[in-house]
Amino acid sequence: MADEEYRLLPATKGRVQCLPEKKQPLENCGFCIHCREFRVGNTFVKSPSLAYCMKCRVTEQVDYTKADAVRCADRKGEGFHSITNIIS
Repeated sequence: MADEEYRLLPATKGRVQCLPEKKQPLENCGFCIHCREFRVGNTFVKSPSLAYCMKCRVTEQVDYTKADAVRCADRKGEGFHSITNIIS
């Protein structure tokens, strides 16, 4: 998926508006199959949820307290979907 196909969700007080009726804590995004990156300052940091992706194998940590946005691949309005449902 190209960068322009992702949603950039602004973070306010440690939460993002995942769905129109639901805000999620940034920590949940770190375990969501849709989350791709967190914006920390002027840098995008890959999501810890990609640690189990055979292609990505992300191992870096995200300081959620400094993140001001989330790059999200959810284009169908499914909302938070935990990677633990897939890897367990």
